[in-house]
Amino acid sequence: GLPSLVTDAALLERVLANLLGNAIRFSSPGRPVRISASVLPGGIIELRIVDRGPGVPAKQKERMFDAFQRLDDSSPGGVGLGLAVARGLAETLSATLEAEDTPGGGLTMTVTLPLAGPAREEAP
Repeated sequence: GLPSLVTDAALLERVLANLLGNAIRFSSPGRPVRISASVLPGGIIELRIVDRGPGVPAKQKERMFDAFQRLDDSSPGGVGLGLAVARGLAETLSATLEAEDTPGGGLTMTVTLPLAGPAREEAP
């Protein structure tokens, strides 16, 4: 029931793959990751990736988007670029990427995209 979205599908796929990978990795066993989408007033699509993992302390929510940040240095793999790349790609799409607590525990990553897609320059 969502309207079509005009955007760069490859970039959006990369953003969502990064977010889903993190959500799956940190979600508690037996607690599936939930994905939802809705249309907000003003022509905005909101995508929410919800996990039921340990969450992120409030003081670290913005810092986790910095390059080379790994909030849990004990987890294997990665150099801390996934969320920095995801946010950078989201911004390229004229989108936002924010983190918030999941009610009842966990982390919710919210991507908001304009239905019109990123601004494009017209060829002369």
